[in-house]
Amino acid sequence: MEKLKKRWELSSNWQILIIIFVFSITGSSSLYVAKPIIKTLGVTKENLHIIIYWMLYVLIGFIFYQIMLVLFGWLFGQFKFFWNFEKKMLSRMGLGRFFKEK
Repeated sequence: MEKLKKRWELSSNWQILIIIFVFSITGSSSLYVAKPIIKTLGVTKENLHIIIYWMLYVLIGFIFYQIMLVLFGWLFGQFKFFWNFEKKMLSRMGLGRFFKEK
C-alpha cells in the first residue's frame, strides 16, 4: 500500500481503496452501458461480422470508460487523481495535444 501511496501521491490508505473501487465499478459499468447503445444502433452479431461487432462493442465501452472514470472519480471525491490519470492515458494514446497547458 505504501508503494501505491507514494506512486499515486496519496495521503491515506482510504484513498487507495476508493480509487480501486472506482476503477472496478467503472470497468463493469462502461460495458454495461455499451450494450444498450449497440442495440440502439441496430448492431447485432447476426447482422455484422463477429469481429467487427466486438471491436465496436469494445470501442464504445472504452469511450464510456473514459467518461465514467472521471465522473465516478468526481462522485467519490477523487476528481484530481482521475483527471490527471485520464490526461496521462490519453497523452500516451497520442491525444495529449488536447490537454496542453496554454
